[in-house]
Amino acid sequence: MRHLLTASFLATTMFILPQAAHAQAMTAEEAADLRAQIEALKAQVQTLESRLDAATGQPAPAPVTTPAPAVPAVTARPATEIVWKGAPEIRTADGWSFKPRGRMQVDVASIDAPAGVTGARGGVGTEFRRIYLGFDGKIPGGFAYRAEADIANSGVELADVYLTYGPGPFSVTAGQIKPFWSLDELTSDLFNSFTERAAFTQAFNFKRRVGLSGQYKGKALLLQGGIFGDNANDLLSDTNNSFSLDGRAVWMPKFGDTQLHLAGSAHWRKLNDGPNGVRYAPRPFVHTTDARLVDTGVFAVSRERGLGLEAALINGPFHVASEAYWQKASRPGFANPTFFGGYAEVGYVLTRGDARGYKDGAFDRLSPKRPITEGGPGAIEINARYDHLDLNDAGIVGGRQRTLGVSLVWAPISYVRLTANYGHLMFDNAATGTVTGDRDYSADAFGLRTQFDF
Repeated sequence: MRHLLTASFLATTMFILPQAAHAQAMTAEEAADLRAQIEALKAQVQTLESRLDAATGQPAPAPVTTPAPAVPAVTARPATEIVWKGAPEIRTADGWSFKPRGRMQVDVASIDAPAGVTGARGGVGTEFRRIYLGFDGKIPGGFAYRAEADIANSGVELADVYLTYGPGPFSVTAGQIKPFWSLDELTSDLFNSFTERAAFTQAFNFKRRVGLSGQYKGKALLLQGGIFGDNANDLLSDTNNSFSLDGRAVWMPKFGDTQLHLAGSAHWRKLNDGPNGVRYAPRPFVHTTDARLVDTGVFAVSRERGLGLEAALINGPFHVASEAYWQKASRPGFANPTFFGGYAEVGYVLTRGDARGYKDGAFDRLSPKRPITEGGPGAIEINARYDHLDLNDAGIVGGRQRTLGVSLVWAPISYVRLTANYGHLMFDNAATGTVTGDRDYSADAFGLRTQFDF
């Protein structure tokens, strides 16, 4: 009987061994499973032999020792992991990464101005404010990349498109980015306090441009600068062959729980093909109308110079922020006007333990400590802002716009956000008058944005 058991074990082993001999592509997991099967068979044979000896009274022979089958070599491959950061991010051990990214913002807004003010008289407008789709990631050797486009409103426009090299505190970027204008402009539209940025950022035509830039990022110091041409979406119509030099310095120390932000920026732009038409004209606190109630009209400019100052502080749930910006336009043969814009803002996060985020010289995501997915209320923030824009100087009467605004922000989870805001706008020397010809009047605007990003 013992011989039959031994023969059975050997036969089974001989059946398994050829599989190992021909499994050249066997993985480490498969090899471990094969060894486990052989050890299990050996244990079964020894158990049966012990029972047989107990029944017959004969001693058991020495156990049969069978050499372990040779395990084919397994070629090591770079480990790959997938983490979730609003969307799946794929990473490899040798430094590659890839992550899809995008956002959707749907706005409902209205503005009510006195009768006769064209394009700003009652009614509710809706629009897809932004629909971004793209991707970003890293490349071995210290490189990073991003490419995204805005496909809202049946059009396609390139947004951030760049390649960065910087394994240390210094980095160089080639492509289309924002040329370091202001705190409000460089804070992502996903994290702004209101549905629209400060009026001066719209009036002075702040937008992404193609160029080459460099950055130094230390613990409390951020230096940024570069040379830029025009926006990628305008290159085919860039008849002025313009270029600009833009720089920004940020001091951002943290004292305990208090984040401080002090910054300044300088900008110089030359329109190389002679004087070209420039127009400074923002929308009135909402984007659903194209009405421009303060407007310089188009006038000839050979150069532009800008100077900006920034200050902000975050302490727990409380934050304050303020900016001032001067834009000087050089007009051949005429006096050179200097226009001014700025704002002051205060905000408070009402939900316990939550605070406005800050990262790399700009405000960051409001992430709730108790999201609704965990039974909490999400994060709730209230804000108030005074916004000022003066487009009157050196013979140009573009008008003055002042806005008192309040907003309520709710982030039920980190990647979903609703923003409601109201603004009371006061105009002097408005570009469009009332039915009685009055150009000094007020208007009221309301906006609601629903957004998610990944």
